[in-house]
Amino acid sequence: MEGKGEIMTQKAETKEIKDVQAQTEEKDERGQTLVRWDDSKMTSTYANVCNVSSTREEVTLLFGTNQTWHTGQQELTVQLSNRVILNPFAAKRLSMVLENVIREYESRFGKLQLEQAR
Repeated sequence: MEGKGEIMTQKAETKEIKDVQAQTEEKDERGQTLVRWDDSKMTSTYANVCNVSSTREEVTLLFGTNQTWHTGQQELTVQLSNRVILNPFAAKRLSMVLENVIREYESRFGKLQLEQAR
């Protein structure tokens, strides 16, 4: 059974997709390339952990969920669920988009404070 928060998140994601679609349709009217977002095979997965590695040719993102419930444990278990492999150009574009999203988020809701690595 889905929780109320999950339903609200899905509605927000659907609204964001529709907003992007509306923007691309506007651009098409001005003679630019139309991008159609086909979400017919899309799935959604929650992740609270992300790891990144890279080589000269690719950047690999690993997403998963921290399965450790108690603080102070000597070992953490992360259940990996998805791997996304990007070329460096796509990774840089993703980095720029994420920076903009976080900047907008913090302007609305306040600065995000991250724990310093020990």
